[in-house]
Amino acid sequence: MSFHYSFSLSLTLSLLLFLSPLAGATSFPLIGATYSVATAGTHGHSLSPVRIAAAAASLGLSTVRLDHPEPATVRAFLYSNTTLLLNVPNPLVPAMAANRSSALQWLYALVVPFFPRARITTISVGNDLLEAFPEHSSSLLPAMENLHLALRDLGIRTISVSTTFSFVNVVASFFPPSAAQFREPALGNVISPLLQFLRDTNSSFLINVYPYNVFRTHGEIPIGYALFQGFDFGFREDVVTGVRYRNLFDVMVDAVICAMAVSGHENIPVIVTETGWPSSSGDTTEVDANPAYAELYIRGLVKYLKSGAGTPLRKEGVAEAYIYELFDKEEKQGNGMEMVTMAKQNRSWGILYPNMTKKYDIDFSGSIRLYVGRFDWLVILVGSLVSFALFHV
Repeated sequence: MSFHYSFSLSLTLSLLLFLSPLAGATSFPLIGATYSVATAGTHGHSLSPVRIAAAAASLGLSTVRLDHPEPATVRAFLYSNTTLLLNVPNPLVPAMAANRSSALQWLYALVVPFFPRARITTISVGNDLLEAFPEHSSSLLPAMENLHLALRDLGIRTISVSTTFSFVNVVASFFPPSAAQFREPALGNVISPLLQFLRDTNSSFLINVYPYNVFRTHGEIPIGYALFQGFDFGFREDVVTGVRYRNLFDVMVDAVICAMAVSGHENIPVIVTETGWPSSSGDTTEVDANPAYAELYIRGLVKYLKSGAGTPLRKEGVAEAYIYELFDKEEKQGNGMEMVTMAKQNRSWGILYPNMTKKYDIDFSGSIRLYVGRFDWLVILVGSLVSFALFHV
């Protein structure tokens, strides 16, 4: 082996070791949407799981959240580039807490037949269970622990386990973010030990963040501030930290981060499991639920996430964000599987119409493509160096 070859190969490997971590580090937050079976139940025609997967791919969504997963739906995402966040429905949580076999049964139905061909990354044990089923709040952490241990029993270590909270139900105040704390008694009874579990298992804090709901109950907030339409002078300053906030989404996310820090956990990743803006409402007084504002919010959110700017208190921002929801309801009625609020039933949140056509001309792709693009650039560079080295042997 010549000196030139040895030197070039050494240089190549050194560059590979130095640059390869940067390939993954440049990926922006994953942008996804929720597919709600409760919504599908309002449709008069059948929605094929294959069509759901195809619709997500056509929109360029990097990830999909299944709030009531079914085997056929998970199967539809086999061998796709779309990652999945699965939700354990609230009524199943008490049984899962009481017996690990219930957790194993759920995994054998929805995970084992498909993983890793279906790219399941996270499982949420319940959604806003503290509000929907407060009597089962003591079951939440034991259910999460049983599901985590059941995954380990199956030799699966790359799927994280968490639960989903609602911002308005667990955060006591949102401004200034530095003063935010979790509400009692949820903090002492549920959230504090749960945060310890998330840290110990390297999992994320999952939260539903709806600037629309906060905007409606706080008349002092300008509409542009809630819709990512703030100008340079349109900010609110946290007088404690001196940080300037230019949109309501950042305020709410940093309030969560501060509340976790007050509880002794500063570095747990945050995933926004639901966010959006309704394009219509059955309540005629909700004049801000209209298509123009909905498109402004979603377009602003996507642009913000793609910018990679993060929040003022967390440079990396949220790890993932899921727009609620993938498509509109066809009829204004529930399906009886799980209670949802009348307000949500009577609003249209979808980014697709019931016939699966686009409601907005928005490109949701970007994070995965950027990741691959940077990595391809790295491969090309290394390949060129190797070719140069071999040529000069």
